[in-house]
Amino acid sequence: MSKPFSDLPLSSAQLENLDAMSYTVMTEIQEQALPVALQGHDIIAQAQTGSGKTAAFAIALLNKINPRDFGAQALVVCPTRELCTQVANEIRLLARYLPNIKVVVLCGGQAIGPQIGSLEHGAHIIVGTPGRLRDHLRKATLDLSRVSTLVLDEGDRMLEMGFEEDLGTIIDATSKKRQTLLFSATFPDDIKNIADRYLNEPQSISVESGKVLTNIQQHFYSIGKNQSDETRLEAVYRLVMNFEADACMVFCNTKQSTRDTAKYLIQQGIAALALHGDLEQRERDQVLIQFRNGSCRVLVATDVAARGLDIEQLPLVINADLPRDLEVYTHRIGRTGRAGNEGIAIGIFFEQERFRVDALFERTENQEASIQSIAVIGQPNGSPMPPAKRTIIIAGGRKNKIRPGDILGTLTAEKAIDGSVIGRIDILDHNSFVAIDTAYAKQALAQLESRKIKGQKFKVRFCGRGVE
Repeated sequence: MSKPFSDLPLSSAQLENLDAMSYTVMTEIQEQALPVALQGHDIIAQAQTGSGKTAAFAIALLNKINPRDFGAQALVVCPTRELCTQVANEIRLLARYLPNIKVVVLCGGQAIGPQIGSLEHGAHIIVGTPGRLRDHLRKATLDLSRVSTLVLDEGDRMLEMGFEEDLGTIIDATSKKRQTLLFSATFPDDIKNIADRYLNEPQSISVESGKVLTNIQQHFYSIGKNQSDETRLEAVYRLVMNFEADACMVFCNTKQSTRDTAKYLIQQGIAALALHGDLEQRERDQVLIQFRNGSCRVLVATDVAARGLDIEQLPLVINADLPRDLEVYTHRIGRTGRAGNEGIAIGIFFEQERFRVDALFERTENQEASIQSIAVIGQPNGSPMPPAKRTIIIAGGRKNKIRPGDILGTLTAEKAIDGSVIGRIDILDHNSFVAIDTAYAKQALAQLESRKIKGQKFKVRFCGRGVE
């Protein structure tokens, strides 16, 4: 039986905010980690994506924040920009019970100048990637000497990406009296070395990864002996069409395979986008926003590009290329079946790869069949899976003081557009994105072109749908 958050020594304001976020009972990692972290102990915790680990460390670090002190009091280090954004957003929500808490994100792929400006105005919590944090330390634009809580999130992935030296530089810049919370999906030797070197008598916590996957049906399809790209691409198409999921994530092992798969699906009339390491941050933002808001049905991604993504209501995951180890497989399929929802995870393989299936998945319960059992489904007019929505990009954002209500008001002015056809609205620093039911998209674009938002005219256009 899960324990309620009210069992923890938290303020009434913090508990009320958790209740408002529908955080009523703790997940296993929260139940194990929070009492220890709130007592000030260092932690080394094994937890997979989807286990609730972000809230586990965020609640703990917020409990020590002094809102009147604008020096950096907490630092969260993450392997990717996407995970940084996700973590920062959750911290901001969890911090609503505290007045004027400032969270600054420091990631590569973005101009460093505005980041320096944000730091000059002070920040309570820093969330960043190792490379960009190192850059700020080198420029002396970031002072970590007063950090009382250090979080290393997805430590194994940061070491896999070659950040060990950067992590050492960052950790050495923090206070020796800090509390350190290390979260990692796996415990290779280099993670143990980091823990031995930088953590003070840490308490070990482990959540079995299998518990994250209990709501996931796993299927594997043989695609025969003809090891050709075309055979694999057609198999992915068959599966996407057959399962008819509103949203699907397809994993590939290489950037080129990601591009090829997305391009093939688009040619078949499926709204697909590719996410890989060669995209600029602006392009990555647009891809993820379109997938989250229903303007794109299929997101094709590499592991590194997708690390840290948290997509709500993702019913289907397809492994177009088999991952090379069980931990990667577990991480991939853990994207679905979250928050109590049911999910389906599919892997396809050539007969020559069966040894890998046996080696990787011997500890999973799965159903296996031939891809020939999946019928090829086609629709007239070359549009078998049109997107539910289209995304309009507005050339103005937070820096222009734009809020979601401003965009909603402009669209619905004089009842031009009914509010029921307007979907998710995302506001970034310099751009805003609004999802519109496909049938009303052109009408909505015309409305935004003809009217002002907050008394100012902004350029508007549809987001692109190509493969980069």
